[in-house]
Amino acid sequence: MVGLMRGALTASDRKVTVWGMTKVEEIKAEIDKLSFQERCELNALLHPLPDDEWDKQMRADAEPGGKLHKLMLEAEAEAKAGQWRDFPKPRRK
Repeated sequence: MVGLMRGALTASDRKVTVWGMTKVEEIKAEIDKLSFQERCELNALLHPLPDDEWDKQMRADAEPGGKLHKLMLEAEAEAKAGQWRDFPKPRRK
């Protein structure tokens, strides 16, 4: 009998239900509860973007010896010491 049933199942027959909800419905309900930041993280996980040249350059600049590494270390040290500064206002032409 099992051999006869093979391939005869439809997509609706394969739904997994938990307390009357499919797993997909359960996941959708949980997604609705996520914060904006969590939704961004989920989106990045599900739809990763390949690094372009700008991303590669920024990563290289942030590594030890890179153009931004020293500035990043200074900013982290200042933040840990509680030395916050206002972001500079743009200069008017």
